[in-house]
Order: sequence, then structure tokens, then C-alpha cells
Amino acid sequence: MFFIIFKIFSLILPLLISIAYMTLAERKVMASIQRRKGPDIVGVFGLLQPLADGLKLFVKETILPSSANINIFILAPILTFLLALLAWCVIPFSEGLVFSDLNVGVLYLLAISSLGVYGIIIAGWSSNSKYAFLGALRSTAQMISYEVSIGLIIITVLLCAGSLNFSEIVLAQQNIWFVIPLFPATVMFYISILAETNRAPFDLPEAEAELVAGYNVEYSAMGFALFFLGEYANMILMSGLTVLLFFGGWLPLFPITFLFWIPGSIWFSLKLTLLLFGFIWVRSSFPRYRYDQLMRLGWKILLPLSLSYIFLISSSLIIFDWLT
Repeated sequence: MFFIIFKIFSLILPLLISIAYMTLAERKVMASIQRRKGPDIVGVFGLLQPLADGLKLFVKETILPSSANINIFILAPILTFLLALLAWCVIPFSEGLVFSDLNVGVLYLLAISSLGVYGIIIAGWSSNSKYAFLGALRSTAQMISYEVSIGLIIITVLLCAGSLNFSEIVLAQQNIWFVIPLFPATVMFYISILAETNRAPFDLPEAEAELVAGYNVEYSAMGFALFFLGEYANMILMSGLTVLLFFGGWLPLFPITFLFWIPGSIWFSLKLTLLLFGFIWVRSSFPRYRYDQLMRLGWKILLPLSLSYIFLISSSLIIFDWLT
């Protein structure tokens, strides 16, 4: 019992610290790109800024709208945050370093990420606000649309790895990372996870110019903080998923002996950090899409491409097996 509790806290605490300092890294990197300083007042180089932000949100008064459905209004951010944490149970950080090494880990992750839609739609509906409801509908439509292409792209990886277990998918990349033979799928997957996590340039549900703040416009204090933590936890989760599926997880790039003394979790963290930097870089560089462009990209471009890529990879594997 105590061992299970220890495992839970050893997973959650580093994740919460990573989320906190991800917000600082994003503000610092964006400031550098825009030739600003960024946070540099609270602590040395602004390193205590996330703690100050967290404390501010914790001590603020929670305002509950009089017209809201209070019970599910409170439930929505808790549900969103818990689902973002539950998904991490099957993510291996190194060989054997995983909370639960499920043989159907990919299915579990897809199921949990699909449930995230409920927290958002509940938040928009229970707020009893037109702006929050419009933001929730936008977000739900966007997440469902891009989950389709994410699922189809994952199928191409599963065809190559022959397993639904994340550890086995990583070990299947010992000779070559899947990003090299599946490079077009990797690009499509990265675009899809940007949209799935409601990040720029696909942050239509939170379009400040149109919807004020989207589905969480009526939230304050810890309710807003839980949505914020859930969004960044999903960013880190999707980057980790990309590392596992395409970038060899905890494996080094080349099977060179002197690189294996570096722990696998360090390799995993380095790749994860680079992909998260890409999230920030894209946000700083590209303007927001229109909603019709977003839907067109998902249904008319990524969906046909990912479907055709499944046929290409499966037929290539059959021909390769036949020739060998």
C-alpha cells in the first residue's frame, strides 16, 4: 500500500514541478524571441515566479456565478486535471521505469485523452454563459476532429512495432527511430497534437479577440488554475507520446556504446524538452488560424493523408515480408 502511494507521489510531484516551470520556460523563451526580458523579479532570474503565480491563484477568492450549475461547475476543472494526470500511468520514462506497463497502453492513453472532452464541455455548459459555451463547442469539435488523425497515425506506428505496449514500441526502435522511415507521419502527428492541446496557432477555443477566454471565462482562482495545469500536463503528455512513438523513447540516436552510460530517463527528458520548445516556438512564430481553416486542415488534409499513409505502410510491410 505504502509502495503504491510512493509510486503515485513520485510520478505526480515531478510532473507538477515540470508544469510549473514549463510556464516559466514558455514566458522566458517567448520573451527572448520577442526581444524582451521576461519574468526576472521574483527570485534569481525569475526562478520563483511559478511559485508566486501558484500562491496568487491559491489565495484568490473563488467566484461562483449565480446562474451557474454549481456542482458540475466545480467538477469540470477537477475532472480535466485528474484525467491529465491519469494518462501518465502508462508512460515509460526508461526501461522498467513506468507506473503500469499495460499491454494495451496505447488504447488506455487514447481512451483517457478522449474523456478530456467531457471536462471542457461540462465547463462551458455549466457556466451558463454564451461565450463559455461557444468556446466549449469549439474546443470539443477541434479535439474530436484531430483525435481521428492522431489515432490513424498511431496505427502506422503500431503496424511497424507490432505491439500496443509502449515499452515494446520503444524497443522496436533499437536499430532505427521511427521518425526516419515515418517522417511524414511524424510531421502530421506533431501538427495534430498542437491542435489537440488547443495550442497556437490552433488556439481557437481561447481566442481572446472573439471569445474573451473560451470555456474557462467564468473560472477564477483554483478552478482556472486546474484548467491551466491540465492544459500544460497535456502538452507534456503529448510531447512524451511523440518521443515514445517516433523518437526512440529512452534510447540514444545511434547504438554507440559510450552513449549508453547516460540514463534512459535523461534521454527521454532531453527529447521531451526539445519537442516542448517546438510548442513555444510555433506559438511565437505563427498567427492564429481561422476556424474554417482549422477544420479544413483536419478533415480534408490530415485525415486523407493519414489514411493513405496507413495503406502505404501496411502494403510496404506485406511486400517486405513476402520478399524476405
